[in-house]
Amino acid sequence: MQIIKTLQHIVLALGALLGLLYFYQPLYLVLPLLDRLRRRRGKKERPLPPLTARPGTRRYAVLVAARNEQAVLPYLLKSIQAQDYPKDLYSVFVIADNCTDRTADIAREHGATVFERHDTVHVGKGYAISALLANIRAAGRLDDFDAFLVFDADNLLKGDYITQIDRTFCQGYPCVCGYRNSKNFMTNWITAGYGMWYLHDCAHLNASRLMLGVTCACTGTGFGFDRDLLEKTDGWHFFTLVEDIEFDTWCAIHQIRMGYCPDAVVYDEQPVTFRQSWNQRTRWVQGGLQVSFKYTFQLLRGLCHGTIRQRWACFECLTLTLCGYGMCAVLGTLACVLTLLAGGEHNLLLGLGVPLAGMYMGLLAMGGLTVLQEWPRIPGTTRQKLRYTFTFPVYMITYLPIAVSSLFRRFRWQTVTHTVAMGVEQLPAGQEEPDRK
Repeated sequence: MQIIKTLQHIVLALGALLGLLYFYQPLYLVLPLLDRLRRRRGKKERPLPPLTARPGTRRYAVLVAARNEQAVLPYLLKSIQAQDYPKDLYSVFVIADNCTDRTADIAREHGATVFERHDTVHVGKGYAISALLANIRAAGRLDDFDAFLVFDADNLLKGDYITQIDRTFCQGYPCVCGYRNSKNFMTNWITAGYGMWYLHDCAHLNASRLMLGVTCACTGTGFGFDRDLLEKTDGWHFFTLVEDIEFDTWCAIHQIRMGYCPDAVVYDEQPVTFRQSWNQRTRWVQGGLQVSFKYTFQLLRGLCHGTIRQRWACFECLTLTLCGYGMCAVLGTLACVLTLLAGGEHNLLLGLGVPLAGMYMGLLAMGGLTVLQEWPRIPGTTRQKLRYTFTFPVYMITYLPIAVSSLFRRFRWQTVTHTVAMGVEQLPAGQEEPDRK
């Protein structure tokens, strides 16, 4: 039949195009491994960018958005107070966002400057950070700081976090992000799935971007920006459901290069139940759609301006938003239709099973490389690490029904309850620094 032949040509063409668009993802997996092998063979370290300022002199405002976080907030604030960076060069600000518990009082008891916000219409972390910065400006303190660091209330900072991130700022980056690990990595297959993805994002994606000299990307928490960039954005105006991805996209469009510091380690808590995870990832998918609709045309224009590295940033944002994922969805739908027309329902089941199996094996390889490379930073026994390597693809594949349901669901912001109340010294054994030499 002519329609089957036509669909075959379309499916093959789309498959080839997607292969070209995503060729760099396997490259990102391999580059850090090759770099590590190169260094172990005794070859010289890659030269770091020259310092544009003297480390240990920059003044930081630490920004924390908290909503009913009385259980975990004290431990974040203690980890901030325990930083080895000069104490007179950083201050902590907490925005108690629509809180009904003792979050504000606890923050004050731990020495933070606290502002309270009560707005049930404009809900979300983007609005909270914007209000916090506006309050700091209104208090006449914005010019007291050279840069701003953003954390969630459930985070914990390694003792030298600010010192390490400061060195990256001093290399001339206007915004930087750190290395994100998990407090409750080994609780179950869901928390391990989150943890492996964040390690992959740091150890493969951002590490490769840093090696190639292109802009990196922040993942929700543990990032910062200097005052000049804040003035350029005219305040914090990133209000989609995924304010971090929106910020990354804005930086790509405006040719702002974000740095990455693998030694600035922040830990956060992952959702434990599948319901919590479903709701959170629904927000991420819908927020990704918001960013796509808002910035696609600007990203397309960005492909034609600036240096190759700046164009690459826009290209990568396009492939990781609606443009790339939309093409994947179209290809999958056409492939199912083609299989149904060519062989009926039985072949359709086979046609669905083969791609899912291929997806599982690809994700298993990605998770396996991540675990092997970051083994010292992952807590738990060898058996646990291996078991959750095999469940990682299942966690990722559950994005498929989440993505479909997100198209038919009106999202209402829901907070994830954080209960893992522990200090840095109580983190599970195994989350040490790996040998980078």
